[in-house]
Amino acid sequence: MMTGFGAENHTCGHITNRGWLQVINPLPQGESHVKSCFLGQGTRRMRHTSQQSRRTFMKNSSMGLGSMAWWHLAMQGEGLSTSRSQASHPPFHHRPRAKRVIFLFQSGGPSQLDLWDHKPHLKTHAGQELPDSIRNGQRLTGMTAGQDQFPVTPSKFDFHQHGQSGQFISEALPHLARIADDLCVVRSMHTEAINHDPAITFFQTGFQIAGRPSMGSWLSYGMGSENDQLPGFVVMVSNRGGQPLYHRLWGSGFLPSLHQGVKFRSKGDPVLYLSDPKGLTREVRRQILDDLMALSMESFEETGDPEILTRMAQYEMAYRMQRSIPELTDLSNETKATFDLYGEDARQPGTFANHCLMARRLAERDVRFIQLFHRGWDHHSSLQANLSARCQQTDQASAALVTDLKQRGLLEDTLVVWGGEFGRTTYSQGKATAKDYGRDHHPRCFSIWLAGGGIRGGLSYGQTDDFSYNIVKDPVSVHDLHATMLHLLGINHLDLTFRFQGRQCRLTDVAGKIIQPWLA
Repeated sequence: MMTGFGAENHTCGHITNRGWLQVINPLPQGESHVKSCFLGQGTRRMRHTSQQSRRTFMKNSSMGLGSMAWWHLAMQGEGLSTSRSQASHPPFHHRPRAKRVIFLFQSGGPSQLDLWDHKPHLKTHAGQELPDSIRNGQRLTGMTAGQDQFPVTPSKFDFHQHGQSGQFISEALPHLARIADDLCVVRSMHTEAINHDPAITFFQTGFQIAGRPSMGSWLSYGMGSENDQLPGFVVMVSNRGGQPLYHRLWGSGFLPSLHQGVKFRSKGDPVLYLSDPKGLTREVRRQILDDLMALSMESFEETGDPEILTRMAQYEMAYRMQRSIPELTDLSNETKATFDLYGEDARQPGTFANHCLMARRLAERDVRFIQLFHRGWDHHSSLQANLSARCQQTDQASAALVTDLKQRGLLEDTLVVWGGEFGRTTYSQGKATAKDYGRDHHPRCFSIWLAGGGIRGGLSYGQTDDFSYNIVKDPVSVHDLHATMLHLLGINHLDLTFRFQGRQCRLTDVAGKIIQPWLA
């Protein structure tokens, strides 16, 4: 049984003496002297450490199979082709349904009541106090803790059934409504945190306290990469304002820093220092990098510090991105039909629509984890106007991404996930009027959707009570979502581990189960 990449007390069936050697041997033809020296020295060090056991070396270097694959890729010379079989030999526990993930994270907490969770009977309770039997002593945020009343506030948006599946979807999402049969809408998500930062941190890392690896980092670590010209984990952020998003949300935590997400910028070079400085040719930068690699390898020989290997791989990746990123971000070859599909905003760098189009292009290039953050969903007041604005920014592009992937044959092995960190309350924050109302944070229940990558389309999963306040059927935790995502990628979430501070840590911590009804 294959368990725990890098786990001290587990044995990975793929990491045999022969298999380990194959990761870093033999040298491709045409390898430069510096890189031949690098791999040769690395091989000699590995053989030396084999006297202690290769398991010990893996533990000490904190490198799993995915890490070694990345290192191998990064150390191959510029212009050398790497076959898909060389690029990634992830030790799958079972046949994967998905090869990559696109996560459309709507930061701030979209209101499930106004988008996905249809509650027509709330109109009969409009303005009435939320029953104590429903609230049941739920803890409140500082925004509503001082309220004397908690008036029920029905949605101002109409809902209609769509597709053969008859999914109820809000009029605020007309484009997503058209692909209702491709979506698995989950109305019974719940989380542990009631405030934004711990809730977003929990959603991204499986832990409320900062410092753990993010979802994308876990996938990079466990599965490696199939593209040696681009990062395995890419992040894009759209819409100014809203809740702050810290770089640690796509950080690698205690995993090797090689696995952290690379954030693309919307202005200037997508990645800092992508352009050559004045007076430096590409050939000169290549020579500088080769010399730096040789010096770094000497340091690694002396110390055995795995972060040296990580740094070397990152240097090589940065060099390669100078060529791959401009090609990736050049949309001149995209057709008018594509921009009609995504909307004209797709032509504007930094918009959510542009990022969705970029996500499709990244998926075509086999980037493993693509994370889009769109801010501005925290609607404590003026919900109707603000929610409408966010939907206008995201609805068409989200639907276009699914449609585009599908017509290109990519949706079947690309898992798309849409959702925020929690939901919103059924009662109004502050006084509700005909033109203005808001909703507070609500961790007890909220909605997300998934599509592609082995997911059953047209499925409505889970149920809340008549007030969309408590889950009454099929609850789904954040850890359950993570476990199911990993399952679709061919990984048993119990076995993707990393030893840190004396324990085997994993994305799902000590919880998580696979939601079988979601699986096609």
